Amino acid sequence: MGQSTEELTTQIEQTRQRMAGDLDTLQDRVSPSAIVERRKQAARDRAGSVRDKVFGTAQSARDSVTSTASSATSSATGAPSALASSATDRVEGAPLAAGLVAFGAGLVIASLIPASRAEAEAAHQVSEAVKEHGQPLLDDVRSAAQDVAQNVKENATEAAQQVKESAQDSAQTVANEGQSSAQSVRDQAQG
Repeated sequence: MGQSTEELTTQIEQTRQRMAGDLDTLQDRVSPSAIVERRKQAARDRAGSVRDKVFGTAQSARDSVTSTASSATSSATGAPSALASSATDRVEGAPLAAGLVAFGAGLVIASLIPASRAEAEAAHQVSEAVKEHGQPLLDDVRSAAQDVAQNVKENATEAAQQVKESAQDSAQTVANEGQSSAQSVRDQAQG
């Protein structure tokens, strides 16, 4: 009916062990240092996963080489699924894309940092040199543009004059033909 003292002692000891384990687990869950450590590990895992997706892993590089070799062999026999698999493996690890993203991020970060005194002086010297050496080129471009504009204006004036003369000649021809036709109609009506 009742439990013996040994059974009760064993149950109490087991309960104490379970409770001690639960307390340790609970303390680990609410401890700020443990929370920070778990978050850091999760961030490392995510960064590693992203890195592996962008750069690929050594295993995927080996698989890619093997796949490329097998796709070359398979393409001779006409296996399109091997080629599709090979293309998928190559897209997975794209170090060139990762490099471009890193370069873009570097440009953005560099644009946020103010220029140093040396950089500002160098930029000023470059702008002065451009002004000094660029002015003669700018003057040449302006004179060339003025020459082109003058030539276009003269050509347009000549073309307009020719169109005007052609229109006057055509109007005169139409008038003469109209008079001639009217005269011939009168002659036929009288005759």
